[in-house]
Amino acid sequence: MCESLSAVTVAYLAPTGLVAPIVAALGERVVAVRERLVLATEPCDEAGFWAANTWLEPQVRPIASIGDGAKWLRSMQRNWALYPVGSFRRAQLLVDKLPPLKARLRTFPFAVPSSPMGSWTLWRPDLMLASARCSSPFANGELEFVDDRLGPPSRAFKKLWEALTLLGRMPAAGDRCLDLGASPGGWTWVLQRLGAEVLAVDKAPLDPAIATLPNVRQRNESAFGLDPRQVGPVDWLFSDVICYPRRLLELVQRWRTAGMARHFVCTIKFQGDDEHAIAREFAAIPGSRVMHLHHNKHELTFALLQD
Repeated sequence: MCESLSAVTVAYLAPTGLVAPIVAALGERVVAVRERLVLATEPCDEAGFWAANTWLEPQVRPIASIGDGAKWLRSMQRNWALYPVGSFRRAQLLVDKLPPLKARLRTFPFAVPSSPMGSWTLWRPDLMLASARCSSPFANGELEFVDDRLGPPSRAFKKLWEALTLLGRMPAAGDRCLDLGASPGGWTWVLQRLGAEVLAVDKAPLDPAIATLPNVRQRNESAFGLDPRQVGPVDWLFSDVICYPRRLLELVQRWRTAGMARHFVCTIKFQGDDEHAIAREFAAIPGSRVMHLHHNKHELTFALLQD
């Protein structure tokens, strides 16, 4: 594998444990891999689906000193996040010369910051790699929330918090939401707190504390047996169902064909090696978005918002 950085036009920061899907998607376009950072000669949609953060305009620059490197970054913009791949002490000294970037826990809901967040690393002690433009407005794509350990019955609620935050839209009071694969009720809890009316569907029961919340109804049946026309129109269809991706795609297409759901937010849970092919099919739906959330595991999130 050639490490000629002059050929690099994009860099993908993989989530922990998920370098392999990005490398597999890129194939011969890979220039180098250090830790979770994958450098490539050209972009690839499938690699972007899995990336925690994509460095869209990476630049390479020799630096004469720590001060020289800091000056270069400051000349482009204010906010920079380090992803270290070596020369750790030297990199930290450089961080100390940049405007402070404090890690923050966010309280849901909140608006995504509008100021850009750049990313950089020391490839060698005298060579920097930096991108002023990245896909994520959060340092290394990591969005952490102020936790709630009392209300939700599972930890899956953070996936929905993150998805809605990144999409910049969420259910409003009175919206009708369908939560498929709802048990024990983490996503239903989020939606009910936003003021939505929630129909929670799962063969397993909801946590009793969630089932008795106002504006929550439950149906103990399979999400795949629902007839969209019998359920009626919903503003939002949410799914965190454990199923093969192909089956989820068929469910989404059935609801789209029926015209009974305006917006979709669904977790694509992978159980085989067809991840790139099926991700492309979800992404081919007009207006859709496929992304890996910081709170996802070996799964992607599919979203389709319609005006």
